[in-house]
Amino acid sequence: MKRQTVTVAGIDIEFHEEGDGPPVLFFHSGRGFQPQEAFVGLLARKYRFIAPSHPGFGTSGLPDWIDSTDDIAHIHLALMDQLDLRRVKLIGCSIGGWIAAELATKSPERIEKLVLVGPEGVKLGPRDRLDIPDIFAMPHEQLIKLTFHDPAKGQVDVAKLTRDEMTVIARNNETLALLAWEPYMHNPKLRHRLHRVDMPVLFLRGESDGLISADYLAKYAKLVPHGRVETIAAAGHSPQTEQPEAFVAKVTAFFEQGA
Repeated sequence: MKRQTVTVAGIDIEFHEEGDGPPVLFFHSGRGFQPQEAFVGLLARKYRFIAPSHPGFGTSGLPDWIDSTDDIAHIHLALMDQLDLRRVKLIGCSIGGWIAAELATKSPERIEKLVLVGPEGVKLGPRDRLDIPDIFAMPHEQLIKLTFHDPAKGQVDVAKLTRDEMTVIARNNETLALLAWEPYMHNPKLRHRLHRVDMPVLFLRGESDGLISADYLAKYAKLVPHGRVETIAAAGHSPQTEQPEAFVAKVTAFFEQGA
């Protein structure tokens, strides 16, 4: 996998690329992009897989004027222009799904098909109750139990990490808080724009996801004209990590349907 850097709107954006074929753009979750994960190589066998690190994640820059997922969606549209990606299949996971939904409302003609994996982004329940548990107010061990079917897969041995790797984790966490803290995990305007997302949309959820409920995802899917929901067994908030083969099978079937 090639790691490259390109300057977009004055911001250095890191991205990884592997494979040939139709382009698939991948927007990572708040954990950042992990190029060694199995699903990456599986998708790269059939597609040109391109995964940018959002501003403030990985080694991508973060200027003072960026403070929302909406801002980042505009940056990724500019990145698509720079890489001459006129029309792509797009996958977004967690906050990456939120960013993907924002982007799809702006230029739906650029997205052939869209996969949203455990996405946040809209407020669907009562004002006085969170739709998504407060990840910033819970111990790390509790968060791992909510986000992984097998919590052992979410454990990181920090003693084995380099200083640079620790810095990336800290940056990722800091930027996630900047984007999602207030209003918590949603853009109040997004739900009123989702009618523009007129391409086929697959909403994916790990069956054991303790952050994104089945009810939340079903209501989210009803906000787009052509949305459907599927579930991956024995997986939590990151089914691409816990069940890479099942994840790639569902995504590939969706991408190739009607091709």
